[in-house]
Amino acid sequence: MAGRGTPATALLTRLKVDFTLHSYEHASGAAYGQEAVDALGLAAGRVFKTLVASVDGHLTVGVVPVDATLDLKALAAAVGGKKAQMADVAAAERATGYVAGGISPLGQKKRLPIVLDATARTHETIFCSAGRRGLEVELAPDDLVRATDARVAPIAAP
Repeated sequence: MAGRGTPATALLTRLKVDFTLHSYEHASGAAYGQEAVDALGLAAGRVFKTLVASVDGHLTVGVVPVDATLDLKALAAAVGGKKAQMADVAAAERATGYVAGGISPLGQKKRLPIVLDATARTHETIFCSAGRRGLEVELAPDDLVRATDARVAPIAAP
């Protein structure tokens, strides 16, 4: 794991969470989530993307399968808000400490509210960004919930 550590993996190690890292060669211009699915040979429903939105003016993270879209109304409702819109990329990068395409729900610079789509719990393990393009972490959904204090709600739209 030398040279592959990120704030996400450091958090998981500190919390003694079982996880497996999976790396692949990132191609410039590729859709990040689908690229991970293709490169690692995984079902799209097991690979989750991390999206940052603004709910009533407060940054909030939605974690949904790569083959789905984030339902902004459902995300807002999950955190007790009224209106949500996708956050500006620069604001998301500043708040999380990660670059777009490598934003992880784990080990963020500023602790943002996180909502994990309920479909995650239909899998024994799921994959999400480990904090770097081309690096995914595989872990149990409930471990992700515990490590991030995430709420679980149906926030994905097909």
